[in-house]
Amino acid sequence: MTTTATTTVTLRDAEATRAYGRALADVLRPGDLVVLTGDLGAGKTTLTQGIGAGLQVRGQVASPTFIIAREHPPLVRPDGSRGPSLVHVDAYRLGSLEEVDALDLDASLDEAVTVVEWGEGWVESLAQDRLEVTLQRPRGGTLADDDLDDAAAGERVVTVRAVGARWADVALPDAEPVGG
Repeated sequence: MTTTATTTVTLRDAEATRAYGRALADVLRPGDLVVLTGDLGAGKTTLTQGIGAGLQVRGQVASPTFIIAREHPPLVRPDGSRGPSLVHVDAYRLGSLEEVDALDLDASLDEAVTVVEWGEGWVESLAQDRLEVTLQRPRGGTLADDDLDDAAAGERVVTVRAVGARWADVALPDAEPVGG
């Protein structure tokens, strides 16, 4: 396993997290695997919403917790082209590697960008080249007491670790996008 690059950014709120996801989408291509790790409420689905917006896919990107996996096909872009589909997976309820295998994620891996929430320890074998993204949302300190339950409020710290030769010459977004 070769780690090519690691970048860490602090994002001020949910909208900045979506904007960072859109910036991350700019470097993604069909066949890419993105593994998301973080506590409940850290921003995994929020980041994936930004990736979906950046890839210009159809449908609302929402947590696939109960259906486990959802595919969002690409929309036609203004120039007539289409980008890759987004396969959004939530591995939280999976209990074994057999259940991961049953999802048959490798069948669509080459044509889609696959984002797996709670995927650490479950899906790394799908691709030697991947992005491992850790999201942390500090509790307290940055939020007013009344805002602790506000999912949109509060900063997130996102660390993106590029693994594999695919990422050798790819510049990862390293700052909060302006005008998200």
